[in-house]
Amino acid sequence: MAISLVFRALAALWLGVAGPAAAEPLSALVRPDLAASALDDLPGGGVALRLDLSQPVPYRVFTLEAPPRLVVDFREVDWRGISTAALTGSDRVRAARAGTIRPGWSRLVLDLAAPMALSSAEMPRDPVSGRARLTVQLGPADRARAALAGPPAQTALWGLPAPEPLPPPPRRNDGSRPLRVVIDPGHGGIDPGAERAGISEASLMLSFGKELAEALARAGFDPVLTRAEDVFVPLETRIDIARAARADLFLSLHADALADGYASGATVYTLSDTATDRASAQLAERHDRDALLAGVDLSDKDDVIAGVLMDLARTDTQPRSERLAEAIVAGLGAHVGQLYKTPHMSAAFSVLKAPDIPSVLIEMGFLSSRDDRENLTSPDWRARAAAGIVEALRAWAETDAAEAALLRR
Repeated sequence: MAISLVFRALAALWLGVAGPAAAEPLSALVRPDLAASALDDLPGGGVALRLDLSQPVPYRVFTLEAPPRLVVDFREVDWRGISTAALTGSDRVRAARAGTIRPGWSRLVLDLAAPMALSSAEMPRDPVSGRARLTVQLGPADRARAALAGPPAQTALWGLPAPEPLPPPPRRNDGSRPLRVVIDPGHGGIDPGAERAGISEASLMLSFGKELAEALARAGFDPVLTRAEDVFVPLETRIDIARAARADLFLSLHADALADGYASGATVYTLSDTATDRASAQLAERHDRDALLAGVDLSDKDDVIAGVLMDLARTDTQPRSERLAEAIVAGLGAHVGQLYKTPHMSAAFSVLKAPDIPSVLIEMGFLSSRDDRENLTSPDWRARAAAGIVEALRAWAETDAAEAALLRR
């Protein structure tokens, strides 16, 4: 049975670009030359970035706060295999990272030691060689100028989304159709997630997500992936993809790593404003920080009225999410055995905040644990884990459909 991969089909929805070109990857025509590039301190506390490119490209530059960052988006610049270490030769820049941010576009993010304001940006072309050099100058920002930081308004260059029709909300599944399960492999693209022993969370969870989708399809479910390749998908966009797919439930897949201490085994999380413990709160903080690391602005505040309405909607979905988590804990326990000491926990994960879709986040294990790494990289263990989740969803779906039938009476 074919697996629904809506990432490409929904590219226009979440990337804000219409037409088939939206789903095209980088053409790899343009490459940065870090040997000819530099980052220099300027008098008065600013910095100057000089980035050599094989040819001119469309680009946009902006700054973000909390934490302070410089963000540069490029059309068709391929950063694969290139280290950004050469761009951190200043005490005023703490770190640099680059990678794909959306099909056809890549992003360079510099973490700044203090707020700075954009002074100038230009990309002249050398008439002889045809090469280009992006030059960006930043100066110290006072409080007023720092308040102006933020992504620029949408432009035709970046792409404006077409208005989306709003279909009526899907009816709760009563067992008369296959359950549509949205599988969300965490991280991707510019955000590799946790990394240990040459293994990245993003790559590992993408592999497991595809394997789980195959297992669900064979069992008669209708699986959908939020990403089918190594690309960055913003946290809120993952929920948008699930809603556009008219999901019956949402599973987010992760494999964290601890900087200190030791932990192992799988854990299933549900949404809660109050975390089960400090470790859970820190985990949610790390996952949400992925968007910050990719240069996403998270400064917007939630609308109070919308928040109240969503809380009302969650009075129906939250108990269903709790039952889903318990079913997955039982399924994984029966098939792989090793679970975390408290296998069902809760925290304020942004990716679980869809008010109308039962949602859980599954930490399949800890990359910081050698035993868990061996399990997570074992095809046999992953197959058993997928079988446990399939069994759990089958049991949950049967109970949930029976409850839906009673409610309709």
